[in-house]
Amino acid sequence: MKTATLHPADQLLMFMERIYRYGMTTTSGGNLSIRDVNGDIWITPAGIDKGELTRADMVCVKPDGTVVGNHRPSSEYPFHALIYKTRPDLRAIVHAHPPALVSFSIVRKIPDTRLLPNERKLCGEIGIAEYALPGSEQLGQNIADVFARGINTVMLENHGVVVGAGDLFEAFQVFETLDYCARLEIEASRYGKPIVLTDEDYEVVRSKGEVPIEEYDPADIPTDERGLRRDMIKFIRRAYDQRLFYSTQGTFSHRLDGTNFLITPNGVDRKLMEAEDLIAIRDGRKARGTVPSKSWLLHQEIYKQHPHVQSIIIAHPPNIMTFAVTDMQFDSRTIPESYILLRGTPKLPFNAVYNKPAETAEIFKPHTPIALVENNCLIVTGQSLLNAFDRLEVAEYSAKSILMARALGDIVHIDVERIRDLERAFKLEPAPEQ
Repeated sequence: MKTATLHPADQLLMFMERIYRYGMTTTSGGNLSIRDVNGDIWITPAGIDKGELTRADMVCVKPDGTVVGNHRPSSEYPFHALIYKTRPDLRAIVHAHPPALVSFSIVRKIPDTRLLPNERKLCGEIGIAEYALPGSEQLGQNIADVFARGINTVMLENHGVVVGAGDLFEAFQVFETLDYCARLEIEASRYGKPIVLTDEDYEVVRSKGEVPIEEYDPADIPTDERGLRRDMIKFIRRAYDQRLFYSTQGTFSHRLDGTNFLITPNGVDRKLMEAEDLIAIRDGRKARGTVPSKSWLLHQEIYKQHPHVQSIIIAHPPNIMTFAVTDMQFDSRTIPESYILLRGTPKLPFNAVYNKPAETAEIFKPHTPIALVENNCLIVTGQSLLNAFDRLEVAEYSAKSILMARALGDIVHIDVERIRDLERAFKLEPAPEQ
């Protein structure tokens, strides 16, 4: 869905519903705006329940200050207007109070975006504005002063965050990504000191760049592939709804035949993705004019080496990623379901997805269906779409259970003898020692 072609009122409704639904603001908190090409500022209303908003509730403020609509504009309208005046290049603003970002604001710190490889580039430099009365000219000036330095994301002391961008999805993407970084850092900090990426790590990412891929001219899509596309989209949207994917992050692929497969595109909103957005990789080539997920080569290598693998997911669920950004080891021997589905779960070095993908692909034998990559991602393989998605869910829920259990006492893992009972009962190939 091309959100930029929607009416401003529809865009505001779409993203405010999303922010509210996923717990990133309260009934009365937060506001969004869009500056139209004619200078009109469309903004969410003051005092209207975020859970009951309609497009008719959105307010338009004309360049001369005339208000058009059924309600007053948000009480924070003054700082939106001042930001647009200060930065004419910005066309949309997101302001909200997700609990994790509020936590940073009340200790007056900025989330560290160096826990994962793409977040620092996406979020850019982050500033912080001094506290002032909500809705006041002073607050607007404090925020605008930071934006005037060319910064697009501003933490507000004891308040929340403001993100400006060229369109509303871009602003939302940065906002959601920064909230994810904040939640991950908070969770990881409960169990030690989070490990951040070094300049050398970023050089690995930079030097690898885009893997070149040849193109082919696509033909009509076979009926069975159309059904697969439909089913993949259902799981991709479910992954987003369960916060296993976010914004444009999260890759899902499924084998078509041989080493040919469908894969998610790069840079497309996972919440609004459509079946036609999925990309078919055939004989190592992509459909002309498409941009597949950057990890396509690793997916291809896994399919090439392992006929039992039919689906692959690369994701960043926040609980299990806590193990990826700390020195903690994830151990699936917690409950029978976790061990049966996850088995051995190795932690691979950061550069495993960038260097020598063929060697990384070797790992995913039947006894090793998933792996964590330090400061990078979780890789999941499965015998079907459902099996891969189930493993993704179980990995995240198991990680959450382990983290919660640490607050109660020492974790007691299922012992070796009982693990062998599980392997015999369910005809599982023994997993290598973790």
